[in-house]
Amino acid sequence: MTNTPSYRQIVLDGLWHNNPGLVQLLGLCPLLAVSSSFINALGLGLATTLVLIGSNVTVSLIRNWVREELRIPVFVMVIASFVTVIELAMNAYLHDLYKVLGIFIPLIVTNCVIIGRAEAFASKHSVQRALVDGLMMGLGFTLVLLAIGGLREIIGQGTLFSQAELMFGSAFEDARMVLIEDYRGFLLAILPPGAFIVLGLLIALKNTIDNHLARQQTRRATNEAARNAPEAAATTTQATES
Repeated sequence: MTNTPSYRQIVLDGLWHNNPGLVQLLGLCPLLAVSSSFINALGLGLATTLVLIGSNVTVSLIRNWVREELRIPVFVMVIASFVTVIELAMNAYLHDLYKVLGIFIPLIVTNCVIIGRAEAFASKHSVQRALVDGLMMGLGFTLVLLAIGGLREIIGQGTLFSQAELMFGSAFEDARMVLIEDYRGFLLAILPPGAFIVLGLLIALKNTIDNHLARQQTRRATNEAARNAPEAAATTTQATES
């Protein structure tokens, strides 16, 4: 019987403990290729999140009717259907952003994060938990995309929110923030090697934080055990004398 995780555990897994970009290291192709700016990263992240939510919910709904040997092909068809809907919607309403993201929108179908969550989680749990898992995994993936995209844009161009009008319309043409005046740019940050370097730094930062928290937890447990030792000894002595 499958253990049912709590909603808190699902949220923490998606955002931190089992983050797709920093722990599972899945979906790295779009993660690294499209994250050259904050807006590009936001567009792909939201598209991936919507597909994750839709596919997780659908897979959870049909999980009891799909035969074991047909499971993966059916899941891929479900994912491809949602990707097609998202692709057509972006082409219609966010055409300029759609042209920038290009082939990486239809390639969401092959994103290992989505098929992985469908197989590992949605096919084994209720619709409500599958929805929360899709939302949190998508949000965790999007946050990593935004961190990489924002850092690469700042370091590479000295700006933030460049081309925000591609997603939010002409009203946001002036949303571009120039953080470093007269900045000549840093080409390496914009090129693919820059994405690998930034991702590596983010993973190192997460591991450092996890190690620090683990040491704190160990220290607290040790101190608590030391405080309880005299009480335990006194209780044992009293029991022996009795």
